Formats: sequence, structure tokens, C-alpha cells
Amino acid sequence: MSNDDPLDDLLDELDAHGDLDTAEQVLSIRMEKRRYGKPVTIVEGFDLPASEVKSIASDLKSAMGTGGTIEEGRIELQGDHRDRVPALLRERGFQVDA
Repeated sequence: MSNDDPLDDLLDELDAHGDLDTAEQVLSIRMEKRRYGKPVTIVEGFDLPASEVKSIASDLKSAMGTGGTIEEGRIELQGDHRDRVPALLRERGFQVDA
């Protein structure tokens, strides 16, 4: 069956690895204003290999329809996405600090 949501693919991948560490990680999500007052959503607290953080960042960027980057082990998404990102990460088994 074809799956249209790349985040669902990530969830399947995590389930396949039996990644219990994911449930133990507590991520924090905050927003910063950058140059010219542009908002950036920052997700930090990952204790995963860089390749997995990169994959999560890619999936979040696709789901949000925005750009972003990884800086010092944290994901930075262009725009204020504090309303949608926590639910998406919780669906993937992460704990999110409110």
C-alpha cells in the first residue's frame, strides 16, 4: 500500500528498529525571532545519531511545507510551527515538553 505521508514512513522505520530510546527522550520546542523579525521554530533535545535527526528534519520540513536546517543537533524550521510540530513528534513516539 502506498503511503503519502513521509512522517508515517519515519514512524514505520522507528517501529522496525524497536527504538525504545525515542520514548525516553524529552524534546523542547520554542520559537525565536531572527533577522528582520522572521520566526524560526527550534526543536532540540535529540539523543539520536545525526543521520536520524536529519531524516526527522526532512520529514518535518515536508509536512510543514517549509525550509529548515540542522544546527548543533537541533532542528530549525522557518516560520512559527509550535502549534503543529508537537503533535507530529508525539505521533512518532517522542515526549514533548509543553
